[in-house]
Amino acid sequence: MATSAWRSPAQRHRIDANMKILFVYPYCLEDRIDSEDVKAVPIGLYYVAAMLKENGYDTEIMNWHDLRRTPDSISAVLMDKKPDVIGFSVLHANRWGAIEIARIAKGLNPQVKIVFGGVGATTLWHHLLTHFKEIDYVILGEGETGFFHLIQAIEKGDGVEPEAIHGIAYRKQGGPVKTAEAEAVRDLDRLPDPSRFFTFQHVSSTRGCPKNCTFCGSPRFWGKAVRFHSPAYFVRQLERLARKGVSFFYFSDDTFTIDSRRTIDICNKIIEKKLGITWAAISHVDYINEDILPWMRKAGCIQISFGVESGSEKIRKLFGKPIKTERLIEAFTLTRAYGIMPRAYFIYGSPGETLKTIEQSIDLMDQIKPLGAIFYILDVFPGTALYQDFKKRNHATDDIWLERIEDIMYFQTDPHLSQDQILDFGRRLRAGFYEKLPKFVEQIDLVDREDFRGLHADFLSRLAMTFSHGDYAAIAAIKGKEVIAESLYRRSLGYFPNRRAYLGLGMIYQMRRDFEKSTAILAEGLNRFPDSDLLTVCQGINWMNRGDYRTALSFFNKFPFSPGAAGYIDECHRLLGK
Repeated sequence: MATSAWRSPAQRHRIDANMKILFVYPYCLEDRIDSEDVKAVPIGLYYVAAMLKENGYDTEIMNWHDLRRTPDSISAVLMDKKPDVIGFSVLHANRWGAIEIARIAKGLNPQVKIVFGGVGATTLWHHLLTHFKEIDYVILGEGETGFFHLIQAIEKGDGVEPEAIHGIAYRKQGGPVKTAEAEAVRDLDRLPDPSRFFTFQHVSSTRGCPKNCTFCGSPRFWGKAVRFHSPAYFVRQLERLARKGVSFFYFSDDTFTIDSRRTIDICNKIIEKKLGITWAAISHVDYINEDILPWMRKAGCIQISFGVESGSEKIRKLFGKPIKTERLIEAFTLTRAYGIMPRAYFIYGSPGETLKTIEQSIDLMDQIKPLGAIFYILDVFPGTALYQDFKKRNHATDDIWLERIEDIMYFQTDPHLSQDQILDFGRRLRAGFYEKLPKFVEQIDLVDREDFRGLHADFLSRLAMTFSHGDYAAIAAIKGKEVIAESLYRRSLGYFPNRRAYLGLGMIYQMRRDFEKSTAILAEGLNRFPDSDLLTVCQGINWMNRGDYRTALSFFNKFPFSPGAAGYIDECHRLLGK
């Protein structure tokens, strides 16, 4: 008889009638230069876990996006938690991570139930259940009700009858089968709010997207109809999270601004509740207008990302995005004018991509003037129209995913494109953006509104900080970063007193070893913001560098627990011989 490292579901049911469910967000197959894109637990996992917590289950979420190289620590946690069921949030890049962790779990306890869910599992359910015996069930589509009903069935402990549970897949007589499709949750407000149980930054007020991009799996996963949380539900969620200390949010909706009236209502409620948050959103240029942008900015929006994809209208049409260049220009111009950073997503290595289309993308940058840009090589993912075309062209099956790969890059399937070309295209796009960015900054034209002066000061100082101390500061290809930052800080103060602008200028002058000038600008800032610990400590550093350690101490001692202050206090005492 096989022994198990922890109790089976049936045994646990008889002992304490309370199952332990562990949710895991697994690691990707490959390391990332920047982990920002993969380190956040998908919001859907929080919703599924909240459904179980609401119903009294012992539920916990493990963010294991960074544990690829430490399998021993995974085993240790599993031995400690002793879950009866483990649910995995499977995208495409972390598919193999989920499989590996599932194998570890089954090795420790063959009785543990393994459930895969998420877009990667939904689109490859037949493949996964065919080839990976570690997986017991797959949740298809959104998972709150399907997972909950599955847990109820497992909990009975006398043999699970999954046929009656809609929206899942499993093995029957050794082969993969799926049950009837689950009905979509029409009223999203009926779902338990995960902010009651968890803390997170990535939020979403909608499910679904009205568009049908050929490279995106959203239409198949969510369906083409967009469903909404009410503004009251969504803002209440933000309020709970803000009370827990979250001050910056990513609004992860596919198209946050799809309904102008609703967008304004959400923004109004954020303002009325005085949440004091900042946030970034994703939208489509078709749903940006001058009615919503002022409200978004006043409610704390600092960035909107748009899928531009290509400067070639032909390629955009191929992607299912027949956007006219004029509309792109209008959306970026309006967004920038209200002090919101417009960021562009570009895709390269597409069908029909040539040096000419890359030059068209670079030329488009000149027209839309993005203040941020991200460049992706076109990937082919299951659940997309591009994937269906790939399988047809190459007579391929889903078994291609038996290889230890995260994805398939389109250029690898196109004889007209090579890896050397793709690398060159990427270099050209990035070089073009970095070369043009200083000009885009210089050409920023903000709306002339008295009620926006403080907001404009905030926007300009925030942008300046990216050049002096943020992401752009580390990019050698951007020329004149310090001069750009100084100009933006000065322009910020021209609109309204702003502590970040005073601090930024003070630090720039410190880097130039011009401590007298830095002292003067920080003194002006402290006159307006006497309770600013950052301005105060920075001023103390000036006096240290000017050799006046007693005066420096008088500044550091005002905020002795501010980051770094204790070390400066000790150094001043040492230099004073105390």
